[in-house]
Amino acid sequence: MRQIIVLATRNQGKVKELQEMLADFPVEIRSLADFGPLPEVVEDGATFDDNAYKKALFTAKALGLPALADDSGLVVEALNGAPGVHSARYAGEKADDAANIAKLLRELEGQSDRRAAFVCAISLAVPSGPALTYEGRCEGQITHEPRGEKGFGYDPVMFYPPLHKTFAEMELAEKNRVSHRGMAMAQLREEFAKVLKWLEQRLAEGKDPKPDHRAFEHNDWSKEVMVK
Repeated sequence: MRQIIVLATRNQGKVKELQEMLADFPVEIRSLADFGPLPEVVEDGATFDDNAYKKALFTAKALGLPALADDSGLVVEALNGAPGVHSARYAGEKADDAANIAKLLRELEGQSDRRAAFVCAISLAVPSGPALTYEGRCEGQITHEPRGEKGFGYDPVMFYPPLHKTFAEMELAEKNRVSHRGMAMAQLREEFAKVLKWLEQRLAEGKDPKPDHRAFEHNDWSKEVMVK
C-alpha cells in the first residue's frame, strides 16, 4: 500500500521534484491542487522551522493526511539575521524581488562583513501533531550589485565562493546540487525508509480521523526529533 503525502503547495515544479526524489519508495505525492480550496496559512512564525511546521500541520489537520511543507529565506550576518522569515516581503507586503534586493543592498552600504546564508526548513507533520524537521543551509556572500539573469529572489546578489558565481549565474543543475532546499531534501531522502516507519506508527496512534477545525487557531506546535 502506497502512503499518501500531501505537499503543501500548488507549485507543480516542487511536486515533480519530490515525486522524482522519492520514486523508489511506496509513496504517492499529492499537492493542494488535488483537493478543494484551503485558506492560506499566515506565516507569522519566528523561525523558518515555525513556518514550515505551521503550514505542514495545518494541511495535515485539514486533510487528515501526512503533509510536507517548507519555508526558506536569506539570513545576513551584518543585519542580525535579517531579512530572515521576512525575506519575501523585506521591502513591504507587495514588494517584488528587485525592491527586496535594492533594500538589502542599501542596508549593507559601507559594510565589509557581507556573509550570508540561504536557509530552508522542511517539516513533515501528521494530523495528530508530531513532526519531523530537516534544515539545509548554504553559505555565501552578498555582492555589491546584482549579477546574472537566472533564478529568482535574492539569487542575483548571493555569491557562492566554491563555484565563483552568484546563484543567478548558475545553471539549474548546479543550483540544485548546492542549494539550501536541495540539502534539506537530501537529508529527508537519506532516511526516508525510517520516515515511513515513523509515519506508520504515528498514524496508527491517531486520535479522531476527522480534524477538529476549531484547533486551527491554537495549534499545539509539538515537535519531535526522530531517534536514528
